[in-house]
Amino acid sequence: MFADRSTKARWITGMLAGAAVLLGSASAQAQTPVRFSLDWRWEGPAAPFAVAIDKGYFKAEGLDVTIDPAAGSREPISRVASGTYDAGFGDVNSLVRFRDENPGADIKAVMVIYDRPPFALIGRKSRGITKEVSSLQGKKLGAPAADGAYAQWPIFKAVNKIDDSTMKFENVGFPVREPMLAQGEVDAVFGFSMSSYINLKSRGVPADDIVVMLMSDYGVDLYGNTIIVSQKFAQEKPEAVKGLLRAIMKGVQDTVKDPSSAVDSVIKRNDVAKKDVELERLKMVLEQNMITPWVKENGFGGIDKERFAKALDQIGLTFTYKNKPEVGAVFTEEFLPAADQRKVN
Repeated sequence: MFADRSTKARWITGMLAGAAVLLGSASAQAQTPVRFSLDWRWEGPAAPFAVAIDKGYFKAEGLDVTIDPAAGSREPISRVASGTYDAGFGDVNSLVRFRDENPGADIKAVMVIYDRPPFALIGRKSRGITKEVSSLQGKKLGAPAADGAYAQWPIFKAVNKIDDSTMKFENVGFPVREPMLAQGEVDAVFGFSMSSYINLKSRGVPADDIVVMLMSDYGVDLYGNTIIVSQKFAQEKPEAVKGLLRAIMKGVQDTVKDPSSAVDSVIKRNDVAKKDVELERLKMVLEQNMITPWVKENGFGGIDKERFAKALDQIGLTFTYKNKPEVGAVFTEEFLPAADQRKVN
């Protein structure tokens, strides 16, 4: 009798173990793989994505998301366009240009992350730079040729009626941009506000000597970084795209509620990052670029179509369109979570 009970127990245990393996296998098969590209390294602004991983938001949507860093906000566009990645976090203005230059590239923006772009001119008071655009006259500016902020200079110049004939623009590499400004070799530089400001402070430049001129405060109506997706991926797996955006939205909401904890998720992915530095960087992005008055009123992730149309006009000041797009050709709201799920107040 004991032998029968023992045999039966082993049989039940075996069946349960087998069932668990099968269930686990089915669960693993149900996870849709998604290759996702960041725009840069794992730094403070990437917190919402790290949080979505660590809190299981992607997995809860049936997604197995792999996130890789990149070398700038343009790289995710080429990665997604090539099919190497399914989705990414990149500059929508660069996306507009890329689509115009590559008509066969069927990629779209599906969620705005930076309602206002971080494009900025960063100067020093001690070098004669103030918040007035007139202070740029006669100055020497460090301008990395591939920099996203420098690419917007024609817009900034046009809307502010600037004559730049007295200015000198020096092509500088990204690694030496802030060091040159810190050493006084240039008077101002083009860059992303949260990066150049933090980098200057880390080099000993006093905060009260740093002047940040956010282009969005000076008539530049562009949007910034968005979630971009391959239309092939979106057409084949629309529910995966919707799940991806729901998970990111939750990551954003958690980051807004508790930036300090959100940064912890970034730090563990970047061995050289310092929490106080990345927390300051994240708070700058939340305040200046993400949680804007428009977002507080209308919800996160969408667009003002009139403003987006104006942005397309302004982008036309930086290069000549072959075929100027309509708003709907660049951005679609069809995958966004419901409006009541996108509140960040």
